Amino acid sequence: MFNPIQPKPCKILSVKHETELEYTFRVEYDIKPDHGQFLQLSIPMIGEAPISVSEQGDGWLEFTIRNVGKVTSCIFEKKAGDVLFLRGPYGNGWPTEELKGKNVVVIAGGTGVSPVRSLLNYLYKTPGYAKSVNVIAGFKNEQSILFKNDLENWKKSFNATFCLDNEEKEGFRKGMVTTVIKELPLKDWGEDYAVIVVGPPVMMKFVGLELLKCGFDEKKIWMSFERKMSCAVGKCGHCRIDEVYVCLDGPVFPYTTAKNLVD
Repeated sequence: MFNPIQPKPCKILSVKHETELEYTFRVEYDIKPDHGQFLQLSIPMIGEAPISVSEQGDGWLEFTIRNVGKVTSCIFEKKAGDVLFLRGPYGNGWPTEELKGKNVVVIAGGTGVSPVRSLLNYLYKTPGYAKSVNVIAGFKNEQSILFKNDLENWKKSFNATFCLDNEEKEGFRKGMVTTVIKELPLKDWGEDYAVIVVGPPVMMKFVGLELLKCGFDEKKIWMSFERKMSCAVGKCGHCRIDEVYVCLDGPVFPYTTAKNLVD
């Protein structure tokens, strides 16, 4: 019988150093999640951490992890051939069906690019699924740029703008992602669009406000909340905000709900 909280030992297939602080681990796994869902990664006697899937394929998942604590530090010591324990997937993913035939806008900041990477690569490999794909991705500086090969592919196929907060670099715009939103051709789209936002909470707050200021309908905006899930099945209350359990009701929420989720 399937046990939703029983971790499964899985072999690491490869480890890619994206930046000094972020590595991508490809791990054997036989369940395909929805784009935007997360799994719990664990090391026995150390702990576990919720990590969004950054890419997937036949028999494997990728997780792009930032080294920020005890569990992730131990994971960073692992190499190809070692074992990680996985359970999941959990939560609600991106509204993929809602994107079909729409002008899709994806706005992501920093490690927030990870939870939308598999969706963007799906759209890249499925021409015509969306009417257009418009990507705005921001990073703190050149050293924090993730998925450089993917960025190149997205720039070839999508309307893509990449930003660095305070640095100048060829192919990147200096400044915050919010400064690009007003340049989106909303008037040309009418009601035929959908917006996806993910990144640090402060970034999402101001992106949401800028989208509304520019005339975007809050019913057509979705956001993903990055929180520390514990049980991931709505029992412990660790991720609860008011009456909402992020692990069950999210991590992806429509903006009509997300705008009220304040700790």
